[in-house]
Amino acid sequence: MKDQELFDNMCEKLYSAVISDTLDQLGYRNQVMRENINPIDPAWIVAGRAKTILSVDIHHLPEDPYTKEIEAVDSVKPGEIVIGCTNESRQNGLWGELLSTASKMRGGRGAIVDGLIRDTAKILELGFPVFATGTKPVDSQGRGIVIDYDIPVLCGGVMVHPGDVIFGDRDGIVVIPGAIIDEVFQLAMDKVTRENHTRDELLEGYTLRQVYDKYGVL
Repeated sequence: MKDQELFDNMCEKLYSAVISDTLDQLGYRNQVMRENINPIDPAWIVAGRAKTILSVDIHHLPEDPYTKEIEAVDSVKPGEIVIGCTNESRQNGLWGELLSTASKMRGGRGAIVDGLIRDTAKILELGFPVFATGTKPVDSQGRGIVIDYDIPVLCGGVMVHPGDVIFGDRDGIVVIPGAIIDEVFQLAMDKVTRENHTRDELLEGYTLRQVYDKYGVL
């Protein structure tokens, strides 16, 4: 299955809890980012390949504050989700409307930032899914700077490698190692089917014990 079809299917048929459960089943038990990173529109669901960006706090005005940031955003490929690692900075708004617009026009599927963002009204209008810990209207210039991209980063408490598959919805963000995405997708789809049968039979009046013994899911 090609990436675009895979990601569209994930957004339509899966949800973060069932993906997390599937990763638990496979022995990957620390793949969910911290609960304080949320979509600015709770209805947004996103899936795509990780495009990592690393930013650090600074306390001076550099000569070229945006060089790496521009390089990183201009190199976004179709199907990628920007993972903006700020080490949970509260000093600046790394992400905003213009970076969202540039990423969307490059084929990006969204952005996840373990820090603050700005321009939320314009991002909502654009319809580009962005997750963050909060908002702050200040510019990053002189407060933070992108120092590298396409490298492993620790975002929301989870190690993210370029090319990992990211899934996010209102319940949380799950990082799926790229090498096991096909297995995770198939197992998660199977669990969704069993959960659907469980729900239907509970609504018919069967007990939780009866349906758990039959389908093995909660």
